[in-house]
Amino acid sequence: MAVSCVLELEYDSEAAALAVHRALAPDNAPFVKAETRGASVIAEMEAATPMKLLHTVEDYLACVAVAEKAVVAARR
Repeated sequence: MAVSCVLELEYDSEAAALAVHRALAPDNAPFVKAETRGASVIAEMEAATPMKLLHTVEDYLACVAVAEKAVVAARR
């Protein structure tokens, strides 16, 4: 039985969402399927066990934090 998770990350603009999405894209496959929808990044993850999913989510969110800091820094 697989477990899955969908994260929706909302940003203040489509440009910010696209920048975060592009920064994360190289590390996503095969663990995360992500796309942008307007000013949001939608990330879908699936794993064989809850613990494996938790590790994937934690890793993805750590990468999101770094990408978000880079996007904010680039706007200054």
